[in-house]
Amino acid sequence: MTKTANTAERQPTAHTAVPPAPAPPPAGNRRRRRLTDQVRAYAFLLGGLLCFALFSWYPAIRAVVIAFQTYTPGSPPAWAGTANFTRVLHDPEFTAAWRNTLAFTLLALLLGFAVPFLLALVLNELRHAKAFFRVAVYLPVMIPPVVSALLWKWFYDPGAGLANETLRLLHLPTSNWSNGTGTALVSLVIVATWANMGGTVLIYLAALQSIPGELYEAAELDGANLLQRVRHITVPQTRFVILMLMLLQIIATMQVFTEPFVITGGGPENATVTVLYLIYKYAFLYNDFGGACALSVMLLLLLGAFSAAYLRLTRSEGDA
Repeated sequence: MTKTANTAERQPTAHTAVPPAPAPPPAGNRRRRRLTDQVRAYAFLLGGLLCFALFSWYPAIRAVVIAFQTYTPGSPPAWAGTANFTRVLHDPEFTAAWRNTLAFTLLALLLGFAVPFLLALVLNELRHAKAFFRVAVYLPVMIPPVVSALLWKWFYDPGAGLANETLRLLHLPTSNWSNGTGTALVSLVIVATWANMGGTVLIYLAALQSIPGELYEAAELDGANLLQRVRHITVPQTRFVILMLMLLQIIATMQVFTEPFVITGGGPENATVTVLYLIYKYAFLYNDFGGACALSVMLLLLLGAFSAAYLRLTRSEGDA
């Protein structure tokens, strides 16, 4: 009887009072808390913004100013108007540098655009050792650019280089490679393609794996062969990625510097002088910072047009 009474006492009755819900904080406290969170977020961003301003924005603005000045270290700058641009435009190396840069960009598009896409198609069809081949393809990207260029410089050596030694072993004619006026630029394009295609291959591979398999199955049932499947399914489904990477590759290849600087030194006979290498020569060999900045502004305007096209492409795809 005592146990029953104790149990009845522990059970809640219908008249037990329910504690009231906590009152919401005042509107002023909510606004104050929201303002505190925003201030904290902008404080974290402030460090990154300062780094960008100090190491990216300020040098760019300073270069634009120096492009219109006669600037020599150790002497005060003087306003020169467009004299730097006029002098650079009449330099014979200017024409050679732009011609070589555009030729390098076109050759890099032919090799560096097609080869990674074909490799991605092959890797996508593999059934075994996928991880190994992905690492093997991406490995050149992890090698420092200067080290990679030095390795290829030894590989292209016309005397005891590995390329000519292999050709001699196969009883084939040798080549001057990076030392010949007709082959130097193509040799540098091969180096740049080998060194940078790993990331492009992985991006293409990710795009290929996002294509629904039902499309390929339906095409096979309709009797489509491999080339037809690539043409009518793979290329249309990866069109945005292809255009995006093509624009990025144009922007990157027009800034080529490491390969001509390390491997050929701009030679032979200015066959591999690029715009960025000519900027280096103006600044650090000719001690003409005004001419170097004028060239930089020209390159900035051209690359800005491609960057605007890239941003417009990505924005339109995001809106779609």
